[in-house]
Amino acid sequence: MRKNIKLTALAATATALALGLTACGSSSDPSSTKADGGKTDESKPLVIAASPSPHADILNFVKDKLAAKEGLKLEVKEFTDYVLPNTATEQGQVDGNYFQHKPYLDDFNKKNNTHIVPVVNVHLEPLGLYSKKVKALADIKAGQTIAVPNDTTNEGRALQLLAANNLITLKEGVGTAAKLSDITDKKGLEFKELEAATVPRALNDVDAAVINGNYALEAKLSPAKDALILEKAEGNPYANFLAVKDGNQNDPRIQKLAKLLNSDDVKKFIEEKYQGSVVPAFGTPAS
Repeated sequence: MRKNIKLTALAATATALALGLTACGSSSDPSSTKADGGKTDESKPLVIAASPSPHADILNFVKDKLAAKEGLKLEVKEFTDYVLPNTATEQGQVDGNYFQHKPYLDDFNKKNNTHIVPVVNVHLEPLGLYSKKVKALADIKAGQTIAVPNDTTNEGRALQLLAANNLITLKEGVGTAAKLSDITDKKGLEFKELEAATVPRALNDVDAAVINGNYALEAKLSPAKDALILEKAEGNPYANFLAVKDGNQNDPRIQKLAKLLNSDDVKKFIEEKYQGSVVPAFGTPAS
């Protein structure tokens, strides 16, 4: 997910939500209950909040190509910030969301006393190390400078990627919250912290840079072809997932959507459309 997208017109959007969205209704199926104890009306459209790309693109593919076969009515509501999708889900104004990864959600729930839970992983936007000055990882030497994103989530990811490829050594156990101060051996490298969205523009000024998949795509970089190293999708805690308010995981409509989002058709769509800047990362989210 894009950590550094600016919040846009929160008050206006909140007003639009209040006017335009409604919570789930009730159903004749007593086994399908919502988090608030009400019953799910399976005939109503499933409303999912999503970032425009790639999340809404993937959901709209499901809506247009797959949903009807499963008897699922799907509506996609696009948001350009990372706050309202969770608050709208918590308040029942949408049925779920698809825009975030686990470290972000854990932090959001803790700070906002919300109760959002992941349902199924869908994709990863892999961080990669790119350079216009060296051709291979082995060419990175002491004295060179690497640019990294400066926000908590992405900097931790960047440092873990570098550590996993033996470019630096980190303190044991620092995990995804790693900071530059957690580097125990820089191996002679220097680091430049930049806002994630601006890192691609620094490629001419540094020896290498760790860039998010979505920003790499915008910079006309191909992660599959141009990255010296890339994050692995399997077991990656930064997989983006479908999420709901706790208690709504068993909504039959959510289960149908989860199944479709992990289908071979969606895998093919992601691989063909994004060419490695977004990769399938199906399966059960990390606990």
